[in-house]
Amino acid sequence: MSSSASSVVNGGISFWYADDGLPAVREPLPGDASADVVIVGGGYTGLWTAYYLKKAAPFLRITVLEQKFCGYGASGRNGGWLYNGIAGRDRYAKLHGHEAAVRLQKAMNDTVAEVIAVAEAEGIDADVHRGGVLEVATTPAQLARLKAFHAHELSYGEKDRELYGARETAERIRIADAVGSTWTPHGARLHPVKLVKGLAATVEALGVTLHESTPVTEIRPRHAVTPYGTVRAPYVLRCTEGFTASLKGQRRTWLPMNSSMIATEPLTEEQWAAIGWTGRETLGDMAHAYMYAQRTADGRIALGGRGVPYRFGSRTDNDGRTQTATVEALREILTRLFPSLAGVRIEHAWSGVLGVPRDWCATVTLDRSTGLGWAGGYVGSGVATTNLAARTLRDLVQRDSGQGGRTGLTELPWVDHKVRKWEPEPLRWLGVQGMYATYRTADRRERLRPGTGSSRLAKAADRIAGRH
Repeated sequence: MSSSASSVVNGGISFWYADDGLPAVREPLPGDASADVVIVGGGYTGLWTAYYLKKAAPFLRITVLEQKFCGYGASGRNGGWLYNGIAGRDRYAKLHGHEAAVRLQKAMNDTVAEVIAVAEAEGIDADVHRGGVLEVATTPAQLARLKAFHAHELSYGEKDRELYGARETAERIRIADAVGSTWTPHGARLHPVKLVKGLAATVEALGVTLHESTPVTEIRPRHAVTPYGTVRAPYVLRCTEGFTASLKGQRRTWLPMNSSMIATEPLTEEQWAAIGWTGRETLGDMAHAYMYAQRTADGRIALGGRGVPYRFGSRTDNDGRTQTATVEALREILTRLFPSLAGVRIEHAWSGVLGVPRDWCATVTLDRSTGLGWAGGYVGSGVATTNLAARTLRDLVQRDSGQGGRTGLTELPWVDHKVRKWEPEPLRWLGVQGMYATYRTADRRERLRPGTGSSRLAKAADRIAGRH
């Protein structure tokens, strides 16, 4: 018996909030104020930045301004993949040399362990299970891409990555038509909301000021402007990711890309026995319009992918509500991977936005002439990358203020990277809609016409998107 659309809890921000409960909202900014550092955005980037700055320099007066509540955006809606992927690595290799990109990749590998260690040290129980990341191929074309991807990762120094054939893949997880997979130990499953709630409580206990229900409408040098007053500070750090387009002058900076998820009912022991997945790896595939999934701590499958990828005018949703067609498309992916789950109920569906720069490269920047800094453009791999970005922002602020010098993090190739803005509408909307329609068509052709080559359609979409 499949779930009907009416029985699915749709929106409500995310399943993670339905599971852990909405937080009590902190007080808004009471009026004009001053600080040493003001951070705009109370998601992972903003909270990690506040954490590391306050730990490094306890005397700093740090204020975080959040438009809704901490974790309202992507930090409370993501797939719970703490892994070592970073957007833009290949481009940084072309711009700065292969060794610079290897250093960036090693920093990301180490970041997975850093997040886990800090959560443990601060008593944040985020349902972390370090099972690594398993990415699976289910067609000949996907297998060819998988093998190329595996070799590419090895070239960036990831010597502990493993390549599996069909039999070894089935020993880990039984996915219909799986012909191979690649696994890295640099990944973990977690509960996104438990992590963001724990981080917010931790930084508040350290003495950081958190103001929620306080939208920032404009960022200027040494000023963060809100309807309730202006916070003045030598450093203003923008940590707004998919919501960046709502700020004055930032409409075309990062595109708010939409991603959607579903969560099943808890599976029975018999259902899990049929699937395997005892290692609780985070799970991905090699489709062009890829999916991502995890086995949750309470025995569900949470699975995501692109639904309606982009809303005209860089609009963002309010509560995570998802179109019925998207819910059905994600269910179809679930049952294609796991046919034995054809009758499982989908209990929750939700969506959120992630930040996509025009060249698909994550960046960290501090303008030393204005004190304005920012980090983001993670293109969906932000659960770990936010932590590395925050430690890098800490080092940049400390260097600029005379509290520190150059560090290994300030020399990474993503620091101070410049990128052009997205095209104006309607070109932006037409381009993104066409790109993902092309990717879906390419995936469909590869399933229906098995061959070892990737669809030419997908390669054309990559070029148009600026991903290569």
